[in-house]
Amino acid sequence: MNEITDWLLLVLTLPTDNATARMRYWRALKTKGCAVLRDGVYLLPDGEGAGGEMGEMCEGISQAGGTAYLMRFPSRDAVQEQEFRGLFDRADEYATLRRSLDESRKSLASLAPADITKVLRKTRKEFEALSGIDFFPNEATVRAQSAWQDFVAATDAVLSPGEPHQTEGTITRLKPEEYQGRVWATRRRLWVDRVASAWLIRRFIDRDARFEWLASPDDCPPGAVGFDFDGATFTHINDRVTFEVLAASFGIDEEPGMAGLASMVHSLDVGGIVVPEAAGFEAVMTGATQRGLSDDELLNEMSQMLDSLLAHFAAVEKGAARRRR
Repeated sequence: MNEITDWLLLVLTLPTDNATARMRYWRALKTKGCAVLRDGVYLLPDGEGAGGEMGEMCEGISQAGGTAYLMRFPSRDAVQEQEFRGLFDRADEYATLRRSLDESRKSLASLAPADITKVLRKTRKEFEALSGIDFFPNEATVRAQSAWQDFVAATDAVLSPGEPHQTEGTITRLKPEEYQGRVWATRRRLWVDRVASAWLIRRFIDRDARFEWLASPDDCPPGAVGFDFDGATFTHINDRVTFEVLAASFGIDEEPGMAGLASMVHSLDVGGIVVPEAAGFEAVMTGATQRGLSDDELLNEMSQMLDSLLAHFAAVEKGAARRRR
C-alpha cells in the first residue's frame, strides 16, 4: 500500500458530573465514524471538512467543562496505515445491515403500502448513515450496495408493479389541441409520478380528460393515451420521469413554478436532489392512501395540493429573480 492517509487524533476528557454532555459527544463521535484507540482517544481520517467539524466539537467540549486536543498526523509507514485502516472496516456492520434487509424483504408482501414506505425510509437512513462513514470501501461495500439495490427493487415491485424502465430517446414537442377529450390510462393505485402526471394532463393539456386506472398495462384500451408504464405514449425518457416528459412534450415546463414542482416529483419518484417540499407532499399522499381513497378521489384531493405547490414554486422563482436584479 503506497497511499498514506492524514489522520485526526482527538484526545478528550469530559466532566463526570455532566452525563448529558458525555452522551451527546459520544453519540456525535459514533455518528462521525470515529475509531476508539483507547478511552478518551479517537481517530478519524482527515478529509471533506472533518477537521473543521472536529474543531467545533473541541470548542463545545471545552464549553461543557471538559478538555479536548485535536492533532493531525500522517501514518508512520504502510504497516501503521494498514493497522489504522483496519479500525474502519465496516464489514460486520454491513453484514448486520444485509441480514436486516433480508428479514425486511421477507415481510414486504404482507405489509400495507404505507408500512412498506416507512420500512424503506428507515432502511435508507441506516444504509446512507453507514455509507457516510465507510471511509475505505472494499468488497463488503459492494455486497451491501448490491443488497440495498435489490431491496429497493423489491419494494418497488410491491408498491408499484409495472414501474417503467428508463428509455433512451428524444422528446418531441406536441400540440395540446391534438389531445383533447381523450382517454388517458395509467396503472392504478396512484403514487407521486402518476398522480402528478394526471393533474398536469387535466390542468394544462386536456381539461376534459377521462382516466382509466389499469390493473395491468396490458389492459390499456385501444385508442387510449397511456402514461407511466413501459410501452406507453408517455413514460420515462433519459433521466426524466413521466411528469417531466409530459411537461416538456407540451411546453408546460416553461410555466412559472413548474421547474420546482418537476424537481420535487423527480426526487420522490427516482431520487436525486432533495427538495424540502417533497417530505410534506409525500406525507399528505401517504395519509390520503391510508384513508382508503379511490384513485379518482386521490387525484381530486392531491390536485388541490399540486395547485398550491405550483403557486408556491412560482413565488419562489419570482423572489429569486427579484434578488438577482
